[in-house]
Amino acid sequence: MKDEGKQSDNLTVGARGEELAVAYLRNCRYAILERNFRCKGGEVDIVARDGKMLVFVEVKTRRSDAYGVPQLAVTPFKQRQISKAALTWLAKQRLTESPARFDVIAIVLHDPADPSIEHIRNAFDLAY
Repeated sequence: MKDEGKQSDNLTVGARGEELAVAYLRNCRYAILERNFRCKGGEVDIVARDGKMLVFVEVKTRRSDAYGVPQLAVTPFKQRQISKAALTWLAKQRLTESPARFDVIAIVLHDPADPSIEHIRNAFDLAY
């Protein structure tokens, strides 16, 4: 039962992070095309457009950096899952020739009223 509460709390932290990331991206004039795209191979938290560039964004949120900075959780395995989902999204939208990149938004909620947001553009290349 204890783990259920922790998992629920982690989902809340994750959802809060995604809301902050969307607000941040909109403030930077990105167009949000889709959120939480899931397919058999993986998931993309946010699909956005930055000018002509499609951007697949992975959001990592932590309450503190006690376990390291959030972006370290975007492991090579996670990069492959995001890449598979991005390729599926591009194929479904018939946009396989469009320029695209992978970004990571790392959020630390030390102070919920003043979160730390780090946007890492071109965080990784397409991973197979």
